[in-house]
Amino acid sequence: MKRSKPTLKLASIINMNFGFFGLQYSFGLQQANMSPIYSYLGADASELPYLWLAGPMTGLLVQPIIGAMSDRTISKYGQRRPYFLVGAIVCSLSLFIMPFSASVWMAASILWILDAANNVTLEPYRAFVSDRLNKEQHAIGFLTQSAFTGLGQTLSYLTPTLLILFGISKSATALNNIPVTTFVAFIIGAVVSIGSILWTLYTTKEIPLTKAQIDGIKKSPGGVSGTLAEIGRAIREMPRAMKQMIPMMLFSWYAMFTYWIYIAKCLAKSIYGTTKTMGGGFRNAELLVGQIGAFYNFIAFIGAFGLVYLSKRFGVKKVHAFCLAIAGISLCYLPFVNDVVFIYVPMIGVGLCWASMMGNTYVMLAGVIPKKRTGVYLGMFNLFIVVPMLIQTFTVPLFYESWLNNDPVNAIKLAGVLLILSALSVSFIRLGNEKKVSNTIVE
Repeated sequence: MKRSKPTLKLASIINMNFGFFGLQYSFGLQQANMSPIYSYLGADASELPYLWLAGPMTGLLVQPIIGAMSDRTISKYGQRRPYFLVGAIVCSLSLFIMPFSASVWMAASILWILDAANNVTLEPYRAFVSDRLNKEQHAIGFLTQSAFTGLGQTLSYLTPTLLILFGISKSATALNNIPVTTFVAFIIGAVVSIGSILWTLYTTKEIPLTKAQIDGIKKSPGGVSGTLAEIGRAIREMPRAMKQMIPMMLFSWYAMFTYWIYIAKCLAKSIYGTTKTMGGGFRNAELLVGQIGAFYNFIAFIGAFGLVYLSKRFGVKKVHAFCLAIAGISLCYLPFVNDVVFIYVPMIGVGLCWASMMGNTYVMLAGVIPKKRTGVYLGMFNLFIVVPMLIQTFTVPLFYESWLNNDPVNAIKLAGVLLILSALSVSFIRLGNEKKVSNTIVE
């Protein structure tokens, strides 16, 4: 007998999603600080993509396996909760240890553990939210999740700047050249990460599995092998429109990964006129990256609500193509800005693009995949994100010194061009009844 899910109050939905605040705070710390940390420890700019390999690789390997395992878990502690609790504990320990890194490879190794822990937490947590809510509350549930995502990343980007305002010296560094504000930010992140997850675990219980569900899990084939077989069938039968989304995803995620890796070095040169990492100019650029990162995440949070209306009125493809194009133009223009005040103007375009990438791509996908394979194709869609990151990791070092002239400014311009190409590739996607696809965002 199928058990109905109770309708939850808003406070309960907020408690359920509060863990995403800490999870995304952790992701934000990585995006804003890992390239500077590697640079302070002596890494060359051409090595940075390799050192960022942890994110896409762990996303590629960990999420599908952990997702399959959590689907088939029976324990007295719950089906999903043990995974994101263990992940949160390891994540917090990694955040605490990261700023004490004594070498580039120590920091890179800790990042692998940190990203693996985040991915162990993420997939079961998403499933936990979906399990707990009835269909009528999915929209408010995932909107609340998005709100905590934006809030977590905004505050994580701003933390070093806020610490300076509270009196910590901007120039104070530890023996490994990492700024004291970075030390404190990661320690705050360790507390926030585990604290927010523990709050969700304390306030929100899982719905117990029914006897029929338990019997079904016990009778199902081995988790990993069964999942791999289903993924193989899904690949062979992938909808044509989903295949047509591959170039759009390739260009856009290659571009964003390039942006995250090289933006600090780009601003150090374009705004502060320096290519040296051991000086005030690079430190100012690092802080500026946090400020503009917080700004574009806030724009994404606010803009997402407007994109819902625009996508329904003009079509999801047109709106997404526009957002990609305006962000591409913004990144091509960004290196020519030499005033801190005006650097926020192109970041408006980046924020709108980020909101659209986090929303409209999934709207397009939801409208073309069969309902019975929603979970499989959503999981597979993650490959459209991490594979471009892997390609970027292994290709940029091959031409960074030759084609890009060993210049991070040119890397940001490349990211802009790729976003424009992504916008153009949207026109090759055939969604069928686009009005119906656009309306899925508000169903």
